[in-house]
Amino acid sequence: MLTEKLRELEREYRNVERELADPEVFGNTQAYLKLNRRYAELGPIMTLWQEYQAHSAAAQEARELLEDPEMRDLAVSDLEASEERLRAIEAELDVLLLPSDPRDSRNVILELRAGAGGDEAALFAADLLRMYQRYAETAGLRLEVLEASESDLGGFSKVVAELSGDYVYRRFKFEGGVHRVQRVPATESQGRIHTSTVTVAVVPEAEESEFELDLSQVRIDVFRSQGAGGQGVNTTDSAVRAVYKPGTPEELIVVCQDSRSQIKNREKALLVLRSRLAEQKQREEEAEQRASRQAMIGSGDRSEKIRTYNYPQNRVTDHRLTGENKNFPLDTVIDGQMGPLLEALQAMEREQLLEAMAEQEGS
Repeated sequence: MLTEKLRELEREYRNVERELADPEVFGNTQAYLKLNRRYAELGPIMTLWQEYQAHSAAAQEARELLEDPEMRDLAVSDLEASEERLRAIEAELDVLLLPSDPRDSRNVILELRAGAGGDEAALFAADLLRMYQRYAETAGLRLEVLEASESDLGGFSKVVAELSGDYVYRRFKFEGGVHRVQRVPATESQGRIHTSTVTVAVVPEAEESEFELDLSQVRIDVFRSQGAGGQGVNTTDSAVRAVYKPGTPEELIVVCQDSRSQIKNREKALLVLRSRLAEQKQREEEAEQRASRQAMIGSGDRSEKIRTYNYPQNRVTDHRLTGENKNFPLDTVIDGQMGPLLEALQAMEREQLLEAMAEQEGS
């Protein structure tokens, strides 16, 4: 356990506590939210750290009493209890002190695209969207569809949504990749099981200070909204298309038509564009450091997958997990009860970080 690191965090915790009480900070919504988020992050660590210090003091007192014949038995018992709790606290703090992704607290842009499987893949994209919507509702998150391209049978060939709330990226970052479904499609007359795929991209929202978007390189088109969104949304030219570096190999297009407000759609389109470009920049930097790193999303081919949804066997299998820990009941997961699955993936990340730290210490 890193005692000096904990003392530094304690000083930071007290500083954040003082700043939160400052009326000027309270009047700055963005600064207040950032400080409050950091205060919440440090809270569990400080609670354990204070308990650790209390048990350390109790253990020291017990050691001093070992020399007293009348108090020895009680001192031995107290010492054993304190040392046992200290070991448990150390293990908990080791996990809490693991380096965290600085993007964990951010909102995300979620993009689903139907891959192999045609109409059945589009229907599965709709199923995944509903799964995420239901999970968001139970987790106190907000999911807002920004763009949706409907298929003939009621599915989606593409959906772009914004997920906002507490620590959204930490919850959703493992959803990026190819999701494979195995089931009998509604259009299958002979009862044969088909395999289809949907690719999911999870992009943390970029802050303006993190990535400066040159608006002179962006063309804004305004047009009449189409598809889902209610009758009112189709009565005005409210949809916005933001085109980054149009006509070049770097061209990137973002469409936002969910809101009736052209201004709001423009803001959302630029937010998505900025986030995608920031993610692209980070990926390029990571690729330079680790040339062998694979892209989060493959081609959508049936052989590429992070997770399989097997309807005949009512089983969801996450292929990054191991043993029985990788299987979950499909009916509950697809209904939005994703907590156990997401927690297992977060535990996997913690184990990998602990192993990496152990290797570094060993070398």
